[in-house]
Amino acid sequence: MPKMSQSCLDRAAVAAALGEQLPDAILENLFPEYRLADVRAVLCGAKKTAGPATLTSSPAQQQSLFVEPTSGSGLACKLFTDGASRGNPGEAGAGSVLLDGDGQELAARSLYLGKCTNNVAEYKALIMGLQSVLELDCGRVDIFLDSQLIVRQIQGQYKVKHPALKPLFEEVKELLANIDSWTVAHVPREQNKRADELANKGIDEKAA
Repeated sequence: MPKMSQSCLDRAAVAAALGEQLPDAILENLFPEYRLADVRAVLCGAKKTAGPATLTSSPAQQQSLFVEPTSGSGLACKLFTDGASRGNPGEAGAGSVLLDGDGQELAARSLYLGKCTNNVAEYKALIMGLQSVLELDCGRVDIFLDSQLIVRQIQGQYKVKHPALKPLFEEVKELLANIDSWTVAHVPREQNKRADELANKGIDEKAA
């Protein structure tokens, strides 16, 4: 930890101390959209800016993490997905919305999932959304979720330890392997309202 003068407290020294001492979980909650290593480097004065916590698939990454990708049509899309569980675990739903480059909806889906945890619902929503991507033959897709855990797991930053999530994670990998180019990023909940609306619609339609 940096030494601080007893006569004055310097802003840079405070930032450096926080960068060195704060646990990963706190920094990730404070700066969810930025890479953890970059956040620490900025606080410690080693860097001026932090890069976004976004993983872009490349041939090398796909080779190491996923099966060989297939070709697509080249259509560029954006996918927003969300899972909702009332009770966690409780009655759950999944929602996904696929947009074209102009922001027009290509596919919007909602699904009742029965009783499960929120994390399971998040994965099932992503799977449902990726199925839409493949059905419409998108060559590139930018994926957005408000679940930081799921994003970090797909990026490889967090291991998937829960037995209920492991098969869902594997299914996501298989689906992603069939998309030419993709990115995944965390977004604040307020930027994922349409997918959230669809997830809750899935729960509400249980009785229909």
